[in-house]
Amino acid sequence: MKRRDLLSAAGLGIAGSMVPALLPVPTQAQDASADYPLMGKPLKPPASGPVQVAFVIAPHTVLIDVAGPWEAFYDSMSGFRLYTVAPTMDMVTMGGLKVLPDYTFANAPQANVVVVPKSRELPETIAYIKDASKTADVTMSICTGALLAAKAGLFDGLHATTHHNAYDALAQFPKVKLVRGPRFVEEANVSSSGGETSGIDLALRVVERYYGKNAARSATSTLEFVSAKRAAAWST
Repeated sequence: MKRRDLLSAAGLGIAGSMVPALLPVPTQAQDASADYPLMGKPLKPPASGPVQVAFVIAPHTVLIDVAGPWEAFYDSMSGFRLYTVAPTMDMVTMGGLKVLPDYTFANAPQANVVVVPKSRELPETIAYIKDASKTADVTMSICTGALLAAKAGLFDGLHATTHHNAYDALAQFPKVKLVRGPRFVEEANVSSSGGETSGIDLALRVVERYYGKNAARSATSTLEFVSAKRAAAWST
């Protein structure tokens, strides 16, 4: 039996009434979010079929940038179909873990959500991010994947964040309004997270936008995840 099925059988079907209360939001997180409010509106799942979530991978992809958000979507027990997409079908090594892509940029299904982790900057990767984002409900960068999204022009005129060690690098894009501090920053159709585990926070927020707070809380409970600094969404 898969872990997901085992957990479901153990009682996640009543998660809405048994999920533990969320921790209070630290003052620092409240202050940061007050200056940069969450701009994303609720998202509507497709009329038929799952929400298609494309994880963009390539050489030098950071494992947790993929694994963290992937597990958050997966553990929500909601209607997400997760897949990886890469320049070629060659094996991609992420932190020593070898991953065979599900699709190439040329034959990948149209994505509702595009997840951009840190990876090597390749012209074909930038082109795919730019093109796929035109029809996606939301594109979300994880960690220094923000630099790839910025290169694709997705943050032009908008607020964005990244790993704290890459603030100065993101600041080199003059059209990007750099935000330092929050776990994630959300605009209407593009969002960005801070470093590494911050991608879990952002994925949970996207789960909430599609399927509501109970779905996000269910995933949070399954993950046993407690963010260091929660964004404003978690205080409501």
